[in-house]
Amino acid sequence: MRFEIMRLNDVDGSAVDSTVVDAASVNRIVQQAAAIGQRIYIRPADSPAS
Repeated sequence: MRFEIMRLNDVDGSAVDSTVVDAASVNRIVQQAAAIGQRIYIRPADSPAS
C-alpha cells in the first residue's frame, strides 16, 4: 500500500509539498518529522485504476 505524506505549513496548516511513499517508509518519515517538530498529514494514496 502507498501513502501520500504532506508537509504542512506551521502557520496556517496548508500543504507545502507532498510525496507518495510505500508503507515501509512511513515510519521513518514520521520519526524524522517528530524529531524536528514538523507537521505532516498522512493519507492513503489513490491507487491507479486496473
